[in-house]
Amino acid sequence: MTDLVPIRRALISVHDKTGLVDFARVLTGKGVEILSTGGTARLLRDSGIAVVEVSDHTGFPEILDGRVKTLVPQIHGGLLGRRDDPKHVSQMEEHRIAPIDLLVSNLYPFEATVAKGASYEETVEEIDIGGPALTRAAAKNHADVAVVTHPGQMAELQAEIEQTGGTSLVTRKKLAAAAFARTAAYDTAISTWFAQKLEQDFPPSLAVAGILKQTLRYGENPHQQAAFYTDGSNRPGIATATQVQGKELSFNNLNDTDAAFECVAEFDAPSIVIVKHANPCGVASAESMAAAWDLALRCDPVSAFGGIIAANRQLDAAAAEKISAIFTEVVVAPDADEEAKAIFARKKNLRLLLTGGLPDAAAPGRIIRSVSGGFLAQSRDAGRVSRESLKVVTKRAPTEQEMADLLFAFRVCKHVKSNAIVYAKGGATVGIGAGQMSRVDSARIAAWKSAEAAKAAGLAAPLAHGSVVASDAFFPFADGLQAAAAAGATAVIQPGGSIRDNEVIAAADEAGLAMVLTGMRHFRH
Repeated sequence: MTDLVPIRRALISVHDKTGLVDFARVLTGKGVEILSTGGTARLLRDSGIAVVEVSDHTGFPEILDGRVKTLVPQIHGGLLGRRDDPKHVSQMEEHRIAPIDLLVSNLYPFEATVAKGASYEETVEEIDIGGPALTRAAAKNHADVAVVTHPGQMAELQAEIEQTGGTSLVTRKKLAAAAFARTAAYDTAISTWFAQKLEQDFPPSLAVAGILKQTLRYGENPHQQAAFYTDGSNRPGIATATQVQGKELSFNNLNDTDAAFECVAEFDAPSIVIVKHANPCGVASAESMAAAWDLALRCDPVSAFGGIIAANRQLDAAAAEKISAIFTEVVVAPDADEEAKAIFARKKNLRLLLTGGLPDAAAPGRIIRSVSGGFLAQSRDAGRVSRESLKVVTKRAPTEQEMADLLFAFRVCKHVKSNAIVYAKGGATVGIGAGQMSRVDSARIAAWKSAEAAKAAGLAAPLAHGSVVASDAFFPFADGLQAAAAAGATAVIQPGGSIRDNEVIAAADEAGLAMVLTGMRHFRH
């Protein structure tokens, strides 16, 4: 392969014309002949840049409403012909195929068309055929051809052309790799759209594409490498967030922040979620963000140290003062007012992320997790229970306050690693047990943490006294429920479905507890 390849002829045909005119002027200043089509040709010509229409170059007109204009041998031969192969060179000369040394082409905006909810017919018309074909041809022949697929690539390439008069092999390889990644992502978007239209949740071939947002210092541990990719869905959260201040985000920061923000989006009232190691350690809803913070922190002030804080409202000065009083890794919210930003700015290492909105907790979506030799795909847990869907199975029905707390606790439970037990009272968690192999252990740990939190708050009785308890899955034995009763819980919410449900219900009646069944579980592994 030749290292430096001079550019004598370039084909430019783009949808996104950002920066194109200045780049084209540099090319013509170097004596490069520019071939172009349609709107791109008009823009360049109107800007005083000499352009040869592709149809004049090939001797073949655009046909089929522009569907066929570059899909001809004179163009693809010019991109694919090997300059170091005498047979290729001879055939190109025989058929009057001129070499093309540079392709600048970005694709029809298929993803944007889908995002705006266009009709089926309009969307199909935005499936680019010529663009990907040109791009792949140029990228394959990167030994001789450079290919630009994004306006952001022009500045660096322009500098190289101005300095050397051509393109280096390392540059052409990088551009080719980016080009194949772009066409792969484009085809992924198209296949995903078709699968959705055909209502195929899990098509025979599942393509996944990501756009690199940032490389990370390391993964979960310093010896692991990591990066953050976005999927283009624009779901509000870490992918849409602007980092206002603070240190670089780590892999664990991003994972925990996502867990916190998805949890806080479950609630309608002003709410705060505190997360540590992807598990909520305090969740509360109140009349104000500051009040919600106090209740959330009270649940587990020890674990909150160095945690991730998520809010579902704009943060104000009162909330910011309270949050910044302890060491916090990340604060994420839809927005923050100027006073709150100024308060957080006192903590230079605290990362403040503003997302511009909240994710819809009930919206469908897909979750993918890698396993050895492949990956698992499932729909997002968008399930929610309503008061009307609950089934009272004990002699005593919950009170109005108990019912409100039961629904709150079960929403929190959805975001706690299984086996999950959540005690709640007054719209706030008062004890959380997560990730235990035994459900009864989760119940006991949550009760113990509620007692420790009460001591820290100077209270005589554990916080769990007079609370309700939620379990993410059924109680396989009565011992878990009995542990909750011993902790002071007065009402229980759980999916039900155990072969020992009758024993568990009898234990609840014996303890004077009210219990409701949801018929829906929330395992989170």
